[in-house]
Amino acid sequence: MTAMTITTAILGGQDPDYYAGRADAYDDHHTGTTLDTLITRLSYLIDDHPNTGYVTGYADRVWEIHREQRAITFAETELAHTFRAGAA
Repeated sequence: MTAMTITTAILGGQDPDYYAGRADAYDDHHTGTTLDTLITRLSYLIDDHPNTGYVTGYADRVWEIHREQRAITFAETELAHTFRAGAA
């Protein structure tokens, strides 16, 4: 006879609240919240939220969104400069 062990499906020993914070930041951004608003929300969470894991997850996702947007801006700027230089 075997006994079923209940465990979370989370890898790496992370707190489930960490992933809840990431998911909330993802959902907020996906529904149209701007990066500036996400950063403002993060500052409130840092000051007031009692769960460090949740805040850390939210912060990680916000900074990922920030890096993604910077990379896209850089790529589009590089493409625009390359296209313009080739047109001349």
